[in-house]
Amino acid sequence: MRPPLEVADIFRQHGSSFRLTHPLSPEQRRVMRAIEQCRTAALGGHVDECDTCGHQRISYNSCRNRHCPKCQSLAKARWLEARLADLLPVQYFHVVFTLPEQLAALALQNKRVVYNLLFSTAAETLRTIAADPKHLGAEIGFLAVLHTWGQTLRHHPHLHCVVPGGGVSLDGSHWRSCRKGFFLSVNVLARLFRRLFLQALARAFEHHKLTFHGTIAYLAEPLAFQRLLASLRAREWWVYAKRPFGGPEQVLAYLGRYTHRVAISNHRLLALKDGHVTFTWKDYARGNEQRLMTLTAEEFIRRFLLHVLPRGFQRLRQFGLLANRHRRDKLALCRKLLGAAAEYANQPLPPDYQSLYETVTGESLVQCPSCRAGTMKLTERLAPLATLVNCAPLSRLTLVAAAQAIDSS
Repeated sequence: MRPPLEVADIFRQHGSSFRLTHPLSPEQRRVMRAIEQCRTAALGGHVDECDTCGHQRISYNSCRNRHCPKCQSLAKARWLEARLADLLPVQYFHVVFTLPEQLAALALQNKRVVYNLLFSTAAETLRTIAADPKHLGAEIGFLAVLHTWGQTLRHHPHLHCVVPGGGVSLDGSHWRSCRKGFFLSVNVLARLFRRLFLQALARAFEHHKLTFHGTIAYLAEPLAFQRLLASLRAREWWVYAKRPFGGPEQVLAYLGRYTHRVAISNHRLLALKDGHVTFTWKDYARGNEQRLMTLTAEEFIRRFLLHVLPRGFQRLRQFGLLANRHRRDKLALCRKLLGAAAEYANQPLPPDYQSLYETVTGESLVQCPSCRAGTMKLTERLAPLATLVNCAPLSRLTLVAAAQAIDSS
């Protein structure tokens, strides 16, 4: 069921004026256009008709953009299916690496460089401390997913890492488990993460990989940049480890909440009135209290677009034992050392869209929603609206679809 308000509605009503008054990157323009057109006649679609009662249904194509709140459920299901075979019968931990607020503006102007450094230094931190015999003395594997937002859509870059509670001993002879309920010292992780990240950031500056504009233009001066690094070294950095999961089955449910998330989901949107957007947010400082926030539509769009990633940037990555190039062999070794069979082997999801949709949502696209007795059959494909100008003749349903797209724009 369509929620009463969507991000797409806000973009359609206020996106044109926003484009006129704000400089946007090509990626941001592409995301706005995709969300505005998602599941409208602009992208084309198809017509289904019931073979019993004649009921007709027009379905428009999805944009499939990874920033679109409407296009993540089926992609998430496919991705989680592929991860099922990677699970091990051990406890799992959730570790979060967060960049200090002083780096937010620098990260926004250098997303690809800074976010890559966040991935690489967090991964090196986990693997280095885990390999130290004073801590775990093992090679570990983990998945990391980048989030760049907080509950109020402000820029808040952080990395969620899901880590099995143990690893393969450095000589490859046995499995080393961490203590029950404890993975690695977060204080040790935080200090190494701070040192590695600042060293890598300094190298990026020395090799002229960073740009500085507007309010941080002064950081282009070496002395000013060194002062920033010194201030960041002097403060504590934040690394957080949550309580372990109940078991591998809970890992998949947990991953589903993080891997294909976007800055804000449609169900959190409450109202768009007089040019203002109201949405719910969770106040973590007050025991996860549900609160309301109202922003101008302009400010809402600005905050949403802060979280558009560079084109081709991978926000989900796997490291160590789970790295793609040797994951199968390493996982086989883990199971051998644990004395465990491949208990969580893949159970392939239905390959066709209709069956997959029913598996994920519990709703059938095949059964007629009107008479509940007939079967919906494809009767017509609708070309994208942009391609209709030179097409003739146009069917009645195609003209209806075009009119609906124009009305919603």
